Amino acid sequence: MLKKVNSNKKRQKRQLRIRKTVSGAPERPRLNVYRSLNHIYAQVIDDVAGKTLVSASTLEKDLNLSSTGNKEAAKEVGKLVAKKALEKGIETVVFDRAGYLYHGRVKELAEGAREAGLKF
Repeated sequence: MLKKVNSNKKRQKRQLRIRKTVSGAPERPRLNVYRSLNHIYAQVIDDVAGKTLVSASTLEKDLNLSSTGNKEAAKEVGKLVAKKALEKGIETVVFDRAGYLYHGRVKELAEGAREAGLKF
């Protein structure tokens, strides 16, 4: 009998494998990405203190988006999280793609953050 592959379980295994080596420190926090079907979320996290320093998502009121589940929306979220991070004095981060492929919306979010001045 064939078993259906659960892609989210596979992603979570990749995420745990990546998180063994990627960690956010106060001088270089972690930029984490979560991608759902309709939205994309980004957080800048200090893992030593266990605190979220900055967050942004397609649910933000100040982002006037026609659609929330596309590349353009992801790029705007990347720019917004970078702007908020720079306001808090965070210039460099470690990018954590959370097991997602660096492709599509995840890539656009990263490029948007880089364009806005975040270094990683």
